[in-house]
Amino acid sequence: MINAYPLYTAAQVRELDRTAIEDAGIPGYTLMSRAGEVVWSCLRAECPAARTLVVVCGTGNNGGDGYVVARLALEAEYQVRVVQLGDAESIKGDALAARRAYLAAGGACDPFDDQVLADAEVIVDALLGTGLERPLERQWLAVVKAINAVGVPVIAVDIPSGLHADTGAVLGAAVRATTTVTFIGRKQGLLTGAAADFTGTIHFDDLRVPASVHERITADARLLISAPLGELAFPRARNAHKGDHGHVLVVGGDHGMLGAVRLAGEAALRAGAGLVSLATRPEHAALLSAACPELMSHGAGTAQALRALLPRATVVAVGPGLGQSRWARELLAVLLETRLPLVVDADALNLLSCEPVQRDNWVLTPHPGEAARLLKRTTSAIQADRYTAVRAIAGNFGGVAVLKGAGSLVASTGSPVAVCTAGNPGMGSGGMGDVLSGVIASLMAQGLDHSQAAAAGVCVHARAADRAAVNGERGMIARDVITELRAEMNDGGEGV
Repeated sequence: MINAYPLYTAAQVRELDRTAIEDAGIPGYTLMSRAGEVVWSCLRAECPAARTLVVVCGTGNNGGDGYVVARLALEAEYQVRVVQLGDAESIKGDALAARRAYLAAGGACDPFDDQVLADAEVIVDALLGTGLERPLERQWLAVVKAINAVGVPVIAVDIPSGLHADTGAVLGAAVRATTTVTFIGRKQGLLTGAAADFTGTIHFDDLRVPASVHERITADARLLISAPLGELAFPRARNAHKGDHGHVLVVGGDHGMLGAVRLAGEAALRAGAGLVSLATRPEHAALLSAACPELMSHGAGTAQALRALLPRATVVAVGPGLGQSRWARELLAVLLETRLPLVVDADALNLLSCEPVQRDNWVLTPHPGEAARLLKRTTSAIQADRYTAVRAIAGNFGGVAVLKGAGSLVASTGSPVAVCTAGNPGMGSGGMGDVLSGVIASLMAQGLDHSQAAAAGVCVHARAADRAAVNGERGMIARDVITELRAEMNDGGEGV
């Protein structure tokens, strides 16, 4: 079963395109025609009642794809208008051939005008492709804003104009597409960060480029399409017992935050750990045991008390509700002395940012704000290039880094970044990160290595949240996700 798809940078896709033309012998105009045909087919499927089409074309190959769409629509007796931006005299090569074919079929081109767009039932964005590197200005910016203001379905060709193909950052402004039809190689920037609000539904087509072309390029990232659970995807042995499934120790729960450690512990249980213990403030232990008797809650008021709990643990999750007090610092110091595998989250990350440490057997799970503190950057800088940020965390601190958010990223040195696009906005509420910490720790305790556990944990957590969102995203809480973990783990990683 295929578990992931390769994701490419813009430069790598250009190399795939070049190799397909020069080595595989596929003419560039053939690829452009195929791309236009795929967009046209998608448009008819997505907007079956539309008969008035506006195609906004730039001067490059992206615009050439748009001219193919316009010609096909014209031949199907749609009302078609093409808005040409940029100097038409500069169009060359395959794009020029596509433009001439459209004009020969009886088509015409219009300059940009708000009224042209206002008459459209559907708009095709063939303005700018994957080569954009600087913020949009002047007429280009005005057209993008005008497209977004119309309020009709928008089909983006290859990438919504204004998005950076490698990072997903918005360069001044970007087209908010209903559907993005992308070709030859999946672009990594379409799948994380701000891009989620601009791509709409993503359709991919390889344009019949042979696999031998793709085999020549090593992808920088991979899109997870199911949780890589390995042996955990199969039914357990009939004679299995709790000792076979690991013992997770969750450390945290300072004053006012004992709920966080409970959420992480319950998530670890629901994800399949055989035993889960909590190490928390002594005055919290009895409360947590009463609230969830399956959790073994221990008072750990001192470093010595925590050390006494470590020999039984398979893996430790530290950070949920930990705080940054002297007590928190002492407990974290004890864990950094051990060689036990760790999952590090929340305030444990904030403490780590003050006194950086590197080790190879841990998983760090920052949200963008925590990532900014770890890397001494701003949160906006992290979000502007999430791939670079997650690689930097893994490189600086060792082990595996998970950068949470829309299109969560998982990185370890020397491996492609894994991208999970499951999940939904309902996860933007307190406690979701605590649940993820518990899930990843649980999978590590059950035998997955830290890299596999991080990737699988992110997927399981996100897919469980999608199950929970069946009843609506707004108002979803962390316990709703915990409730769905059991079903997700027993689906073998396939999800809903």
